[in-house]
Amino acid sequence: MAGNFAIILTFVTLITGIFWCLEKFRWKPARQRKVEAVRQQCNGDIDGKILAEVGKPKGWIEFLSSFFPILFIVFIIRSFLYEPFQIPSGSMMQTLLIGDFIAVEKYAYGLRNPLTNQVIIPTGKPERGDVAVFKHPNGTQMDLVKRVVGLPGDKIVYLFKEKQLLIYPACQPTDTNCVGQQKEPLDLDYSMAKESNWVEVYHQLQNTPNFYTVKQYEQKQADPTILGSFNLKIKQETLGKVKHTILLNPKKLEDPSAFYHQTNQPRATWVVPEGNYFMMGDNRDNSGDSRYFGFVPEENFIGRASIIWLSFDKQPDEWPTGFRFSQIGRIH
Repeated sequence: MAGNFAIILTFVTLITGIFWCLEKFRWKPARQRKVEAVRQQCNGDIDGKILAEVGKPKGWIEFLSSFFPILFIVFIIRSFLYEPFQIPSGSMMQTLLIGDFIAVEKYAYGLRNPLTNQVIIPTGKPERGDVAVFKHPNGTQMDLVKRVVGLPGDKIVYLFKEKQLLIYPACQPTDTNCVGQQKEPLDLDYSMAKESNWVEVYHQLQNTPNFYTVKQYEQKQADPTILGSFNLKIKQETLGKVKHTILLNPKKLEDPSAFYHQTNQPRATWVVPEGNYFMMGDNRDNSGDSRYFGFVPEENFIGRASIIWLSFDKQPDEWPTGFRFSQIGRIH
């Protein structure tokens, strides 16, 4: 949908820009010459209303050309600076919640062609720990938001029973602490699991769960459509320069046979190819990510999620029930 909007915005901006240029540099000067010619023919003795009517542009031309300055500003901001994005699912809880509206820095990973997403001017690359928006690698136009876990050359091992990661960075020519092509694993500094304020709730006729705060769930316990619920736990994990919180369901057991299987690697182990990245959601037991669909090419990235500028308290496909002012701010 976002890709289609970019095409439509580019096309409409181009069309209105053509009419704006024609009006400013061709049609308006022609009308002014016509007005001056009429004034000279009448020796200046002519009603001003008549001259105004002679110099008046056609309504549809004025309408189209008047939209161009606004559309051009929107096009520049959305294509090269910031793009709004709504969080539709709970895969990045509790960093990003359903109903959050975020601003995506389009320039963080290079200024890109708004139609093809190819980098025009390089400005940076995804860094470990970034929360990034990208196109699904299966070729659809679906936009996803996940955290950058693995960089090109990294060896990723997912300990699915412990629900923790081992990350072995790729060796560089100047490194001396290497075993084969990988360095020693990063210290991800996991904390002990603690009780969270979130409950994962399954309803009848729903394939995916809803996520309620403990207080919200207490008010819904009498709902006859509830099939089951799980109290979620949180851990602190260090990826990149900042700590962040991951959400875990201790009762949910993962099937490694469902993971993306990379050739010549055991299950739940991946070596990130050059020019690709390994992405994971912070809600580790409720995220379709690189564990399942594989690596994300660099050309699929849209930008870095930088700030939450609006947050509605809501569930998927439901109307908001309020605002979450405490959620607004920088994303870590």
